[in-house]
Amino acid sequence: MSKRQRVWISRPLFPDIVTRLEQYFDVVAETVDQKRSAEQLKGTLADFDGAIVGGSDRVDASVLDGNRRLKAIANLGVGYNNLDIPALTQSGVLACNTPGVLDESVADYAWALMLAASRRVGAAERWLRAGQWNGMRFDDWLGVDVHGKTLGILGMGRIGQAIARRAAGFGMPVIYHNRHRLPADIEEACKARYVEKSTLLRESDHLILVLPFTSENRHVIGALELALMKPQAVLVNIARGGIVDDVALAAALREGRLAAAGLDVFEGEPAVHPDLLALENAVLSPHLGSATEETRHAMATLAADNLIAALGHGLQAGHPPSPINTEVLGK
Repeated sequence: MSKRQRVWISRPLFPDIVTRLEQYFDVVAETVDQKRSAEQLKGTLADFDGAIVGGSDRVDASVLDGNRRLKAIANLGVGYNNLDIPALTQSGVLACNTPGVLDESVADYAWALMLAASRRVGAAERWLRAGQWNGMRFDDWLGVDVHGKTLGILGMGRIGQAIARRAAGFGMPVIYHNRHRLPADIEEACKARYVEKSTLLRESDHLILVLPFTSENRHVIGALELALMKPQAVLVNIARGGIVDDVALAAALREGRLAAAGLDVFEGEPAVHPDLLALENAVLSPHLGSATEETRHAMATLAADNLIAALGHGLQAGHPPSPINTEVLGK
């Protein structure tokens, strides 16, 4: 009998997913979620045929150097800026991600951040918990309206479209900018109008960022872009840290050049820039966009599906559901 393949899971995962993987592989599942150095990852991955990893696991050329065993990496997330795709392809390692299964939950959370930031929910709750509420004043905690205002979306993929569809219930006109304009039928379904980026910045009352992190998108929202926005506008980032220049954003919020921000991602996370931490008009959360029981389980299931198929097992053997570097398939 041939030796069973070995699979590593870099973080705690749902027990039923681990059990399913154990039907096909010898599985080593970590019980503590921790950040590992390149050397630690390199040493670990050298002993496995496949792995399920998360955003804190940076798999690049230095980690892959000399590895002749690894065949597949399944990333727990849609974004995969933690994976060096050219290096993986060069090494013949198939990379997969988990698109589709988290779209609606992340869209919900984008709205949660937008509403919380617009209506100053975080700061008002802290004030109440501190025992400051001694009576009702007519001008206490005035925020900005969401209903009827213009919603702007930068990055109109599946999640952006899910966000746009929700706007109808708030009576919000939707404008968007994307690298490529959407087909007319999708624009109609989303009730969204394509505009240039400068127009998006100038006209949006609420701007939600939903674009992937790439070298081209680093600081795509910086001081110049923030200067184009309305002083009453609210900015929400549920995409990736580094898309926004956090220092420039903090300055705009502090100086009243922007009303509020809702941020789920940060440059250099889990560290958060102290300038943002000091602001009462910034709602901050620790990368929770997909954090529901149902969605995280669906992500783990898809990651397992990818790994099982990528390593030649199951009904989809050789054809994982969501490969990234498809040129590796069949090699």
